[in-house]
Amino acid sequence: MEYSDDLPETPDLPLEIIVYILSFLPASDRKEASLVCRSWYNASQDLRFQRNVTFSFPASAASLALVRGLAKKPRCSLKISQLDGFSISRSLLTEVGLCLGSKVDSLALPGSSLTEASLLDLLPRLTSLRRLDVRGLDSLFMSGAFLSREEHRRQVRSALSGLEELDLSDLRYLSDLTFTRLTGCTPRLRRLSLAGCHIAFEFDPYRGSPVGAVEDSSALLSLRNLRRLLTEQSSTLKALDLSRTSITPESLRIIAQVQDLVLEELHLQGCRELTDYSVEVLIKHQPKLLKLDISGCTGLTSRSVEAAARGLESLTHLSLSGDWRITEKGLAELLSVSSLLSLDLSECLHISGVELVKGLKGSDTAKAKLEALSLRSSTYLRDPAVFSLAQLLGDSLRELDLTSCINVTDVSVYAISAYLQKLEVLQLGWCKEVTDWGLLGMGQRSESEPDEEMGDKGPRFTRTFGNMGFFKPPRMPFEERPKLLTQNDLQRFRQQAGASLLALRRLRELDLSACAKLTDTSVTQVIHFPDLQRLSLSMLPELTDASLASVGRRCRSLTSLSLSHCPGITDRGVAQAAPYLQRLQHLYLSCCNNITDRTLYLLMQHCRRLKTVDISRCKNISMTTVDLLQSQLPFLENVQHKLIGVADLPLTDCF
Repeated sequence: MEYSDDLPETPDLPLEIIVYILSFLPASDRKEASLVCRSWYNASQDLRFQRNVTFSFPASAASLALVRGLAKKPRCSLKISQLDGFSISRSLLTEVGLCLGSKVDSLALPGSSLTEASLLDLLPRLTSLRRLDVRGLDSLFMSGAFLSREEHRRQVRSALSGLEELDLSDLRYLSDLTFTRLTGCTPRLRRLSLAGCHIAFEFDPYRGSPVGAVEDSSALLSLRNLRRLLTEQSSTLKALDLSRTSITPESLRIIAQVQDLVLEELHLQGCRELTDYSVEVLIKHQPKLLKLDISGCTGLTSRSVEAAARGLESLTHLSLSGDWRITEKGLAELLSVSSLLSLDLSECLHISGVELVKGLKGSDTAKAKLEALSLRSSTYLRDPAVFSLAQLLGDSLRELDLTSCINVTDVSVYAISAYLQKLEVLQLGWCKEVTDWGLLGMGQRSESEPDEEMGDKGPRFTRTFGNMGFFKPPRMPFEERPKLLTQNDLQRFRQQAGASLLALRRLRELDLSACAKLTDTSVTQVIHFPDLQRLSLSMLPELTDASLASVGRRCRSLTSLSLSHCPGITDRGVAQAAPYLQRLQHLYLSCCNNITDRTLYLLMQHCRRLKTVDISRCKNISMTTVDLLQSQLPFLENVQHKLIGVADLPLTDCF
């Protein structure tokens, strides 16, 4: 067959076809594809891909060009950090107002000390703003003069009349008067966050108002003023965050009973004064809640769980994290809420999972199809419960957190690999009984040696009180070595049909930190996830460069990698992995004493997108090279370098 040199060139694909192709890619892959050529870049800028995209950058001279470039986009969301009262910050905000004024959907100003004048010059230009985040921006509210002039209020009201979300979290100087002025400019709020604010919730039963409440004069935001806002905007307000405030049971009752207020989302994290009765009253008056966060409310018991199960028929997300008084009671009934998608029971110390299984196995009525389940620090959780949960939730579960479930073993890992193949997030950190055998999906070879510790079935001692020959002290966990796999074992793994961790092809996040019995054998064989974005292998003493090299080749989409406290990691492993980890943004290498300055040079060459690097307590790294790293990486924001270059660092300083 002859080929002619005059064959026509392949025509370019229409933009619509490229957009359709890119729609099948995750955001990280789509970003890489946009760098191939101009037509692919133009396709990646299609409006369907720009939803919920936030551009984050610090206040600097280099950011001025970025702002001008964003003017080509029809809509954008901005997160600008490190703003202050100097000329660069003022120029940047002026540029945002001039170039992007009508295009900004969302504006967040974290870690800033902005002046009132700068913000008041900007806000009137943001005519399409839907979300404003000024959390922790005390410099605005310290004087109490913010929006004190009627002219300023009129201009801001005109621009922010369509604002739907307002975040005022962690403001120490938010007064009644300032709150009234600001919320008067935002008449149609859907979401309001006051988490961590100093709010006067004290209630005077004789006056029917907060103590010391005088019309718009309180130095602190008062319950009376908050209730006024909820009453005025009850038709639109659907989400309220009062986490980490001193809200009392009586104050919560007053808020719940505001006329015509129908909340769909309420966050009360860390509100320690709340009681079961106050939660029951809340649920009685706000039965349409979809999301309820009462984590860290340490006074709550299983009564609150039962109230939620009976009163919130449309509940989708419930967080009970840290509510250590909660027991198994009511959990079976809770899982009869068919709309429930996410359940957080982390640090609920009395949970064994038995009632969860019972609830999912119950009658023929509709059961919850959980997509996210956290059982972190559930010390009573054991393999049979995990096995049953994996079987029952196999069609729905996407996120599972078993961190610090110390009784979870390889059996649970087998079940997860076999039944939960739609998992995207798996956290097994500090599950110290998980071994290579579990990740490989193989049963351990039987041992002919008797168990010395269980030989006489007598009492087990944790203190020797001197070894007098009557008993042998128990073996400590750190003295046990992993049972090594042989080549025959690996051959059996490759031939078997059973499920290993490889079955979880959709994983985006995996945490195996402090699973000290893991070695290179399993890491190199099963951590092969092209779409994995976050991986933690910290505190694995048997890990070496072989694992790091394998991870680099097999997990090229990683944006976060943690290898802290892995003494077997050296420059050689970094050299083998870094060329494949060009998307890496966060790297943690603290207490890796065998890495040197060469590692930092490799990061400068290959990992140009790094934002965070932790090299604390690495004794062979110099401060000169750290300074060079900071000057060479354009996106680097945070370098942890405590105690670098310190020779003979005590082991205890690494923990």
